[in-house]
This record gives sequence, C-alpha cells and structure tokens, in this order.
Amino acid sequence: MANAGDSIDTLIRVVEESGRLKTLRRAGWVRVGVPGPESVADHSFRVALLALLLGPRLGLDVDTMIRMALVHDLGEARLGDITPADRISKAEKSRDEAAAFGEIVDGLPEGPALFDLWREYETGATPEARAVRQLDKLEMAFQALAYERAHGHPLDEFWASARAALTDPLLVEIFDRLAGARAAPR
Repeated sequence: MANAGDSIDTLIRVVEESGRLKTLRRAGWVRVGVPGPESVADHSFRVALLALLLGPRLGLDVDTMIRMALVHDLGEARLGDITPADRISKAEKSRDEAAAFGEIVDGLPEGPALFDLWREYETGATPEARAVRQLDKLEMAFQALAYERAHGHPLDEFWASARAALTDPLLVEIFDRLAGARAAPR
C-alpha cells in the first residue's frame, strides 16, 4: 500500500500536469487565425458549466456530467489538441488519448475511476456521456459566436460541426437561438 506522501506527490503531479491545459490553445481556433484563442481549460470549464445548468433539464446525473466535462480533454495535456484537420484516425486518436490519460492519472487512488469516466465519455456509452459530447460541441458554438462578434469574420465550419453533433431537442433549440444571434444586431 502506498503511503500518504506518495499519494500527495501523485496528486501534485496530476494537478501540475493538468495545468498545461490552461496554456494549450484550442487548435481549431489557432488554425483559422482567431487572435488570442481560448485554452483547452477555458473550454472544459464552460462544458462543465453547461453540464451543471443543463443536466437537470435533460434529466441526467449532473454530478457525473460535471466530472466527465472536467476530465474529457485531460489527455490533451500530453498530446495537444488534436483536430480533424490533423488527419489522425479516430481510432488512433482514441488510443493515444487513452494512453495519455492513463499515464496522467496513474497512481491516483481515483485514477481507475477517472479513466472509466473518460472512457464512458469517449465511447458515448451512457446518456450522460452522449449529452456531454453534445455539450462539448454546443460550447464550441457559443465560442464561435463570441469570436464572430469580436473579430467580424464568419466561422461557418465550426457552426456546421456543432450542429451536426446535436440531437437533443433542447440543445438544438439553444443552438438555433445562438445561430439566430449571429445575424442579429447587438
């Protein structure tokens, strides 16, 4: 059995490593030249906030959704933000993220449970996971609207990607309202 000091050292290592997400810029926004794009941590925070606010309206386990939202991109602390533009297969991306995530949480008492939570998200195995996957895309639409308002150039590919991922009627309604705000004067 590991001693308490080892457990604390492991916790410190994991929290420090997760801190990389605070400076890791979201690659899609970088690719299209958005000035000062959000970090992966910024994105994960707002996905978690959406889970907190929308989970009850969806009738789902909010605690699970928030935890899932907080860890869904943790593997990127080691891999970076891989997007479809990187032309890496979904299977390879999933395998690499699983390995990175597992290495990050290795040694934490809750590491296996966190890995299971990440895997649940990755595979969309539960209603909560499917909802968080949709919230991940809905958050992107919120961010696209903010960048369009701030910088004045359309980000249609991000809107299309977000809309294609949404199936829940409430999330589609929110998306439609956001999309309607694109053309509305402020």
